[in-house]
Amino acid sequence: MAELTLKQITDKLNSEFTGEVRKLVFWYDANAEFLEDVTTMDLVNAKVLHLEPDNQFYTKYFLECVDTTTNYLVYAPFAKPAIRDNHLADIIKYSKEFFADRASLLTIDLGIDERYKPVIQHYIKFFGEKKRTQAFYDLELETFNRNTIEIALMSVLCKCKTPSYEEVLRTVLTDAGFEDNPYLAEFKKYDLLDAFWRQAQDVFGYADEKPTLEKFTMTMFVTYVTKIISADMPAAWKPFISFKSGNVIAFIDNLMNSYIYGDRFDEISKMVYDRLKAYTEFRKIPVEALVSCGIFAGVDEFLIEWATERLELEDVAAKLGDTTIPQLTKQRRQGHFGKHYANEYFVLQNAWSIISGSQYAPSASLNEMVKNYTSELYKMDRYYRYFYYYLDKLEDATRFDKLKELVENIYANEYLAKICINWNDLFSTERESLQITKQPDFFNRNVNYAKDQLVVIISDALRYEVGMTLLEKLQADEKCTATMKTMASTLPSITQYGMAALLPHRSLELIEDYSVLVDGQKTDTLEQRQAILHKYKPASRCVQYDDIKNLSVADLRSIFTRQDVVYIYHNQIDARGDKLNTENEVFNACAEAVDEISALIRRLTTSANRSRFIVTADHGFIYRRNKLSESDKIGSVAASAGKVNSGEAISEGTREYVLGRRYLLSTEAISTEGVDSTVVGIMMQNKDERKVSYPIGADIFKAPGTGMNFVHGGSSPQEMIIPLIEVKTERGYKETTTAQIALVSLTTKITNLITSLDFVQTDAVNDVVKETTYRIYFVDDNDEKISNEHLYVADKKDKDTVKRVFRLRFSFKNKKYSKNQKYYLVAYDDNNSLEVLRHEIVMDIAFADDFGFGF
Repeated sequence: MAELTLKQITDKLNSEFTGEVRKLVFWYDANAEFLEDVTTMDLVNAKVLHLEPDNQFYTKYFLECVDTTTNYLVYAPFAKPAIRDNHLADIIKYSKEFFADRASLLTIDLGIDERYKPVIQHYIKFFGEKKRTQAFYDLELETFNRNTIEIALMSVLCKCKTPSYEEVLRTVLTDAGFEDNPYLAEFKKYDLLDAFWRQAQDVFGYADEKPTLEKFTMTMFVTYVTKIISADMPAAWKPFISFKSGNVIAFIDNLMNSYIYGDRFDEISKMVYDRLKAYTEFRKIPVEALVSCGIFAGVDEFLIEWATERLELEDVAAKLGDTTIPQLTKQRRQGHFGKHYANEYFVLQNAWSIISGSQYAPSASLNEMVKNYTSELYKMDRYYRYFYYYLDKLEDATRFDKLKELVENIYANEYLAKICINWNDLFSTERESLQITKQPDFFNRNVNYAKDQLVVIISDALRYEVGMTLLEKLQADEKCTATMKTMASTLPSITQYGMAALLPHRSLELIEDYSVLVDGQKTDTLEQRQAILHKYKPASRCVQYDDIKNLSVADLRSIFTRQDVVYIYHNQIDARGDKLNTENEVFNACAEAVDEISALIRRLTTSANRSRFIVTADHGFIYRRNKLSESDKIGSVAASAGKVNSGEAISEGTREYVLGRRYLLSTEAISTEGVDSTVVGIMMQNKDERKVSYPIGADIFKAPGTGMNFVHGGSSPQEMIIPLIEVKTERGYKETTTAQIALVSLTTKITNLITSLDFVQTDAVNDVVKETTYRIYFVDDNDEKISNEHLYVADKKDKDTVKRVFRLRFSFKNKKYSKNQKYYLVAYDDNNSLEVLRHEIVMDIAFADDFGFGF
């Protein structure tokens, strides 16, 4: 550092007195700090001559007349006089001056050109503390000029490890507010405030007679907007437009997309939006001009409003420029504020899909209907589910009230009612020719002859479209192979019948009370089902998902060890949908069911050594959000049934009934408008001639009991077409990802041959996020390395993000760099050589080829 020892000073002076030519060195020690030391200095080729304020003429006479050959250090324990009072000025002109003041020492020690000493002297107060001085040294500047020195001083005060004005500005903006900013106060204390604003002008084009941080920030945002929005800017904004838009855009983008500072950016953006009165001004701009603007959350409000209005008018062809509504929702979700508006955009996307599919095209045959439903038509049920899934996540969904009514009308009347009628028109005459697997055949076709140990997961009410979501989730994992077939449920499509049909059996029969027996045994409890399964597969178990989900690995293995077949009963959807107070949570339950089943498969693969799975359901369901009107209820059947609880058998004379919302079991067919019936034995595959009656459309029977929006038991694709997913996983498989890294420093320009940058490991290492090694270095546009390479092991387990920040120091090749050439910071995963990061930077290193002189 600049605190030179007496020996270092002596060595420096001796170096000045080398050679044969006589040399005079003047040392004005303003504070007489070395008065006592100067006489003890061991000067090899020179003598010390003490100068006093009143012996200048004698000294001049002595040096020019008395001794004209000896080298002298002329030491003055006072400040150098002004030139009019300095009678030795002419001798000093052909001699040399030596300095041992702090500024001089710093200049000498750092190798700063003498002409920049006044810059160091100007900021000498900064160097009054050793800690600050050391931090300045630690920046290891390669090039010294006024700019680099001032930026380095500001970087130290902002605790930046890289001498970069962008990093300084980032710290000023993100670590404090606009009022009474402590960093600006520090700059003022050390006379750096003018330097800060000068850099603001030089780098970002912000010039103001009375600069403020608020106006500077507004300039940055307005400048960005003028390059993104293709419309005339408000007159009040034009004074804020900078001509250095490239630097502005790069800085704003880096700050906005920063893993660590993104949230603070949101606060700044909101402040600027409000101060600019952007809401009022954007109202005057055509909305299509706003599509590309992603720096204000308020823009999303305008786009959501526009898309909502277009969809309310069923204008699915609407565009903003060349951007359709689906493209808009995807683009905005991927933008910075997508994290805040993702739910709204998903609502719009699914509403668009429902409105676009409002024209229902009937199928000509039952098997064609199955094909059409399993390939395309099921998507309407999925769109409807997702529409409400995301709508329910909004704290205030009133802006979508009209859209909700439109979606409800299209789904219920244009799709659901029509598909149910189309299905039942065909089902009434073609049901016996249905070509897909029927539920009673499940065990023989899929389980009985399986060569591998098998896990059968039966999820209550996992309808086809939810099964498709599960399939896609499983297929997205490279360690998992999944395919899906289609199966038809029993009719009525209820739990008791479906669960029985999925068990091995020789006979399925309905006794007088309409309960179902398997080989003469009841199947209501887990123990009863296990007893039946055990008869056909001695090495087998039946378990409830809730009983095993939190088991230890050892306990889990004890259940599955030496078992050829394990039936797991999962009940998330039906458990919520069948209760009045939770039936509106059924779509949340669907999402949770998908997550739970996929997680269960992963866990059983790793902890129970299972790799073969089948996922299916007992039945599906129909769900509508709006309260059903009286016209949606069929009342005559309920009236004929008398006082009966839903799903219970009653007798009235010689007739027996079991009445549910979507089915009626009886000894005779019910002749009521809007109702059809078939014999029970067709879908149960037995000889039972009793009748099951069901609404032809999506209506329900008037029946006692709670819950009318979530229903099943009837005849419809949603209730009867169920998924049969076959899954094969790799043993030892666990769905994992590697720990990712991201650049924290906002640096877009490299100005030193040695530069330090901050990175962050974005996720903590845990059981599903695995450590990995990254190779990190800089390259030119030909992918030639221009820096040293770092091997960084991403293995941090800290949950606190700040503790996962790490710094790497890069040394660049000493060569000439072009500002017009592209250079990149790159990172590669060392395990697979995949590029995970590429950040463009500008190389602005003056005379890096060693041929310059630092002017």
